[in-house]
Parts: sequence; structure tokens; C-alpha cells
Amino acid sequence: MIPEKMIEVLQHEGVVAIATQGKDGPHLVNSWNSYVQITESGTLLIPAGYMNETEANVKKNPKVLLTLGSREVAGAHGPGTGFLIEGTAAFESSGAYFEVVRGKFPWARAALAITVSAITQTL
Repeated sequence: MIPEKMIEVLQHEGVVAIATQGKDGPHLVNSWNSYVQITESGTLLIPAGYMNETEANVKKNPKVLLTLGSREVAGAHGPGTGFLIEGTAAFESSGAYFEVVRGKFPWARAALAITVSAITQTL
């Protein structure tokens, strides 16, 4: 289940960092809070324009970490809050998830679909 506070954060712009494990170590790519869509089942969908190295990493190891936040939403200790999300990822270039993403972001070549396993509020 996606926490209400995280849904609130996604209503404000901020950077989303997506970490995968590559052959040479961790690899990071960024997106935006406003690009993240949440399905009814709680899957996170992010449009992929490039993310080629991220996709190659996910094919070998689907585990991902994401961080996101906003200074506009009150956190546990003051202004601003953030989240660490753990999950497994897949790149979808056809099907329902892809159609959802392409409906909002026609430039997307794929949908990065993340099945969430844990969410921790970090701020």
C-alpha cells in the first residue's frame, strides 16, 4: 500500500532517483515526481525515454531502489519529506502499463513498472 504522505509528495515537483545494479556497480538515473503514476494495485509507472543502461541492468537484476521527496510536504522532523522505495522492475513496451504511460507521455518508448516491496519515510 502506498502511504498517503507519499501520494501527497508526488503532487509536488521533485526529483526521483532510480538505482539499479550494473556490472561496474550501482547505476543511477533520474525522473520527476510528476512522471510517476500509481496503478490501482500499487505498481509505480514511470515513462522511459532513454534509460537504456537502466533497462539492461533490470534484465540482469530486477531489484531497484528509488528515492523521491518534496520540501513542500511536512516531514517527520520539519518541512520536507522523502521516501525510499524498494521493489522489482520491468520495462514494458506494450500492454496495459505501456498504454497508460503513453497516454500521458507520448514520447515514452517504454513504461518502467515497479512492483513495490517496501516503502520507508526517510525525512
